[in-house]
Amino acid sequence: MRETVAVSGAFCANMVEVERMTAALDYNKLVITSTKNSKIKALRALQNQAKERKKSASFVIEGVRLAEEAVAADWPVRSGIYTEALSARGQAILNQLIQAGANLEAVSAQVMKAASDTQTPQGILLELDAQELALVEAVDFVLIADEVRDPGNLGSLLRSAAAAGVDAVLLSPGCADAFSPKVLRSGMGAHFQIAMRKLRWDEIGVFSREHRLEVLLAAAGEGRAYDQEDLSKPLAIILGGEAQGAGEEARALAGDILHIPMPGKMESLNAATAGSLFLFEALRQRKAKAK
Repeated sequence: MRETVAVSGAFCANMVEVERMTAALDYNKLVITSTKNSKIKALRALQNQAKERKKSASFVIEGVRLAEEAVAADWPVRSGIYTEALSARGQAILNQLIQAGANLEAVSAQVMKAASDTQTPQGILLELDAQELALVEAVDFVLIADEVRDPGNLGSLLRSAAAAGVDAVLLSPGCADAFSPKVLRSGMGAHFQIAMRKLRWDEIGVFSREHRLEVLLAAAGEGRAYDQEDLSKPLAIILGGEAQGAGEEARALAGDILHIPMPGKMESLNAATAGSLFLFEALRQRKAKAK
């Protein structure tokens, strides 16, 4: 495995000090100008193919915001590329990575666009080690994603789960790849804050029993209203994709079924919106109970 560098988030705090080191960069020293460069091809393959991410045990993030989140989380950086047209925030993060010894190379704007998964690259792209965050000692608040296939929805769900303080997100078979570019962008750094596990349904059942979680299922128009249920107890909430709803395995595992009352004429909410409502209602109840 290639060498990785973990950059301390504490070093990120003093932006003024970091920006003073910008002069240390010599962009013109070595610049990759060919889109056929082996490193660029490898980065693009990681962006495009889940099998390549699995094979290399790494994934790619783009943009200053995600780079900042990775640094703040001390996430191991394997390699990266950058362009001259970085913002001041981007230069600050770049300097931190270089000072820590990260393997970064300057590239032309054309090469960055070839490696990027976005139409307007922000000038920094990093390859990071794939790793699982450790579970908290007492797991009592879990989200189970049931075949959430849309990358944007899954990323938004992860973002809401991290914001609500969920202990873990379990990804069932059929979910989008959590480390695909669109999920990472939609997650806005949630990947660096929340424990995720990709499990089979039998493993999800074992996990729930081991942690003594009551499993509840969110389903449009079925069961009780979600705000009438005690969500302050140790629980796992199953949320399915909006197109197909809950699968057979999810229904077999769940106890009670809950829905979000909708007095309007819409049939359902998208998975990210519905998940946010469930998670923050659970958070509200837990805070009220703790008073």
